[in-house]
Formats: sequence, C-alpha cells, structure tokens
Amino acid sequence: MKKVAIVGCGGSGKSHVARALGDVLDAPVTHLDAAFYDDEWNELPMEKFAAVQRDLVAREKWVIDGNYNSTLQIRLQACDTVVLMDVSTLAALWGVFSRQLRHGAGHKGNGVHNRIHWGVIKYVATYRRKMRPRVMAKIDQFATGHADVVLLTSRRQTRRWLRKAAAQQS
Repeated sequence: MKKVAIVGCGGSGKSHVARALGDVLDAPVTHLDAAFYDDEWNELPMEKFAAVQRDLVAREKWVIDGNYNSTLQIRLQACDTVVLMDVSTLAALWGVFSRQLRHGAGHKGNGVHNRIHWGVIKYVATYRRKMRPRVMAKIDQFATGHADVVLLTSRRQTRRWLRKAAAQQS
C-alpha cells in the first residue's frame, strides 16, 4: 500500500483515515478540499484542479482524500488501494455536525474544512442514493484489476482496519 485514494460521503471520516494512514505509511497526505478551495472558499478552476491531482499521483507514495467525482478517475487509475468510507447517512450527518462542534467553521490546515449550509446537508443526506452508485461505478471502471478496494462501513470497522494496517507496516 503506497498510493491510496480515500473516497466517501462528507462526514464519513475520510480526512481522519487519511491522516492516520499517512502516519502509518509515512506518506504525504493531501486533502482535496485544501487543494480545491482557498481561504475565502473560492474554487480552483477544474482544469487546474485536475492538473494538481495529476502531479500528486505521479509521486512514489501518497494518500489523497476527497470525492470530486469529476476528477476521481485520475486518482483511481494511479492508486494501488481505494478506501471507500461507506458509513450510513445518519453516521455521516453526525460526522458533519460533530466536526463543526469540535473544530468550528473554516479551514483548519489538517484536512478539516467546515462550512455547513443547506447544500452540504442535502449532499450528505442524499449521498448513498445519488452519489454512491456513481462512485462505485468509477471504482469498478478505473480501479478494478490493479487496486485493492477496502469498504469501511462503520467507525468501529475503520479503527480495526487502521490497527491492522499499522501492524502490517511494522
């Protein structure tokens, strides 16, 4: 495991897993929200965002978290492991709100990019029905055959998997 793409719903724990896995693998971690948004929440133009990702995946080792379905193919074609954070809608909504309570709003420099508004809540609430099938289709199309796919459906399962990953790297 040297090149890891972490995907899943907002609030599912992607950034937490990315930080922990980056430590375990001694690999640089990139939170795509930090690459896509500036401090005033302005978006990077999509062609520049795709170019940033192509540069990131050219590295020898990396952990990248974030969905960004329009550029997911770049990460999936280059990774050796895909981690899909597939928690329930309720768990993801709790993750979004509890992160806001713990960290407040704004950019925190550690993968925490909080900005709760109706669009975020709607995205999280409808992710499993609308976005998850699209993400799964891209994983099937662009990662199957060369990447291990890890499906994590709960916070408990995620903690166990991270412990196992750490033990395997020791």
